[in-house]
Amino acid sequence: AVTILDGGMGRELKRRGAPFRQPEWSALAMMEAPEVVGEVHRSFIQNGAQVITTNSYALVPFHIGQECFDSQAEVLADRAGKVARDAVIAEGKQTMVAGSIPPLFGSYRADLYQPENAEKIASPLIKGLDAHIDVWLAETQSLIAESTTIYQQVRALGTGNKPFWVSFTLDDSEKTEVPKLRSGETVKQAVEAMVALNVNAILFNCSQPEIMEDALIV
Repeated sequence: AVTILDGGMGRELKRRGAPFRQPEWSALAMMEAPEVVGEVHRSFIQNGAQVITTNSYALVPFHIGQECFDSQAEVLADRAGKVARDAVIAEGKQTMVAGSIPPLFGSYRADLYQPENAEKIASPLIKGLDAHIDVWLAETQSLIAESTTIYQQVRALGTGNKPFWVSFTLDDSEKTEVPKLRSGETVKQAVEAMVALNVNAILFNCSQPEIMEDALIV
């Protein structure tokens, strides 16, 4: 069976003229124009998405700054979850809401990972999203350790033992014989680690299609 997920939130927000700039990126709309985020969710549902993803990808210090994160992260995550859930209710369909837990220290940068700070960043996002979502989605993950930490925090803090999906981003700087994460760890190692945790789905995103195709064969 094929499950259709939504598209890129950031691009849609920018296309619709929502507040959008770096470094806040898609988080800015969560702060200043959550109604536009809801419109994007509804549009994805109307166009066949069976799963929509909360607009929580940029709710990390890397994007919104440490001070804003410390004071608002859980509130903004709660808002992101509620906006997504309200969109599903408004459309009257059985669309699932995936709670996005992003790379905690910056996209594609496995080298920036700080194990000593990972739980502190993941925790308010998990607490804010939990009441509104059907499935957890650790997305654009570049290394096994971060994915494992996020899984452990979700299981420690989340309620209802919701399904956990992890989506890896792959090293597509050049085509290699053995598909790898951006950390240099092999896809085989990542899959084995996630299977050991009993995750519910393993996905790939934000990588060249042909590289992801090779990874699927692994």
